[in-house]
Amino acid sequence: MATPWFATSTVYQIYPRSFADSNGDGVGDLRGIIEHVDYLAHLGVDVLWLSPIYPSPQDDNGYDISDYRGIDPVFGTLDDFDELLTSVHDRGMKLVMDLVVNHTSDLHPWFVESRSSRDNPKRDWYWWRPPREGFEPGTPGAEPTNWGSFFSGPTWAFDETTGEYYLHLFSRRQPDLNWENPAVRAEVYDLMRWWLDRGIDGFRMDVINMVSKDVTLPDGPVRPGAEYGDGWPSFICGPRIHEFMAEMHLEVFDRYDRPILTVGETPGATVDDARLFTDPARRELDMIFQFEHVGVDHGLTKWDQQPLDLVRLKRSLDRWQIGLADTGWNSLYWDNHDQPRAVSRFGDDGEHRVRSAKALATVLHLQRGTPYVYQGEELGMTNTWLPTIDEYRDIETLRHYAAAVAVGADPADVLASIQPASRDNARTPMHWDASPHAGFTSGEPWIGVNPNHTEINAAAAVADDDSVFHHYRRVIALRRAEPVIAAGDYTPQLRDDPNVYAYLRRLDDVELLVVANLSSHDVVAPIEQAQQWTDAEMLIGNIGDPAAPTADGIELRPWEAVAWRRARVR
Repeated sequence: MATPWFATSTVYQIYPRSFADSNGDGVGDLRGIIEHVDYLAHLGVDVLWLSPIYPSPQDDNGYDISDYRGIDPVFGTLDDFDELLTSVHDRGMKLVMDLVVNHTSDLHPWFVESRSSRDNPKRDWYWWRPPREGFEPGTPGAEPTNWGSFFSGPTWAFDETTGEYYLHLFSRRQPDLNWENPAVRAEVYDLMRWWLDRGIDGFRMDVINMVSKDVTLPDGPVRPGAEYGDGWPSFICGPRIHEFMAEMHLEVFDRYDRPILTVGETPGATVDDARLFTDPARRELDMIFQFEHVGVDHGLTKWDQQPLDLVRLKRSLDRWQIGLADTGWNSLYWDNHDQPRAVSRFGDDGEHRVRSAKALATVLHLQRGTPYVYQGEELGMTNTWLPTIDEYRDIETLRHYAAAVAVGADPADVLASIQPASRDNARTPMHWDASPHAGFTSGEPWIGVNPNHTEINAAAAVADDDSVFHHYRRVIALRRAEPVIAAGDYTPQLRDDPNVYAYLRRLDDVELLVVANLSSHDVVAPIEQAQQWTDAEMLIGNIGDPAAPTADGIELRPWEAVAWRRARVR
């Protein structure tokens, strides 16, 4: 397939609430982003993706939207947004908005109308159902289906005004839109065009593969020990999802003659699903976010953290590289606003923090796909360690804690499971400098700052040419400079090695070998015919001069990552 225009691009995700606060209220805002656009340009990224900044009651930090055509006052104004957009475009970058249209806020005017009466014209803009037959309305078990919510509890909330339940896959304050109704889809497409007409460059689409649901809404299987049924078979990549995505493309993106970036967040999607979503001939999405590789350290749930199995991680990422090689496109990420910090999760955030952060960047960014960098990742920011539940802010975390304690779990044990897995690990304020509150705010931050900001911060990293920041600058620049990175094929190496991540990239007469020791001890990577790379050019490394490849393989120090380039041997 032809290499897409975004093959050489790198996307930077901004979580506005935690990025930079310009007015001292403790919450990041648009003017704070404007003040740091030059920092992002210096990093070398091509696209900025903003997590939601629309008006919202903030039940789920903005993923519960009450007005799709405005800016929440906590973040600023539409004039501020326009100034940010101009600033980004003036520096040759693009700006992508978060699109959250599986659900709205319960305060959105559409839902306010929908719940007002059973015969309101907007009643079927959402999923309403009567209580289960034989049960008293509003009592446990009366919910129309047995599904469990992503944020604990059932997926149905009883509304006394009309005596029926509405569906909410997430918080009860995030009712699901009914995409079976063509009027809903038309309104969504119209608001998308409104933002594109304003000048934005695309959308990241929140849980977009959940918008098509099995209209029979059947009960789901109940796993051993679970309180609720699994509704995933009824709403993950539902029966009309590809029809809806093709319709969206026709009604929105085909109307513009400029490049527009579209990425869908698709929990539970398989490689086969991805091939359908991202096949250019189908005209649906440019790429998707899949979750397979960020689940390799989970037990039965995300709160059951397991030691990393590198072989399992490699096989997952290899499967996606190979599966989308001839059709479709990969998104490449370690971190985002929903994931713990990668250097704490897949690296070594102690003695080898800097090395491991660079190694993780190297093995990811030199793969085929579009890399995503989450704010602070380029500094090697780590998980925080909040000592009490009162210091957490994330709704998923708080509801899990409350639900677990309510059924008898030891609060200390629940807190221990939360600390490495909570989404709040990614949401602590950005570290700009070593001053109080990390230079994020002059006020009291909405969530605590990681105490290690005195060591890990942007001011120190930009001043140090050997920092994680500058390593990110180099790998980002390589994607533009080396066609083999953007367009070459991908061949895994040493797939069963528990310490070494290695692969080959090839394009025409150029070959690239990437080898990384993702462990805290010395190893020898037994690359076949490694001695043939003795005279190859080192493209990038993270610990100065590497050992030369020999017939025995490649000697690697702890968390050492190296990429060599040579003319292809045929």
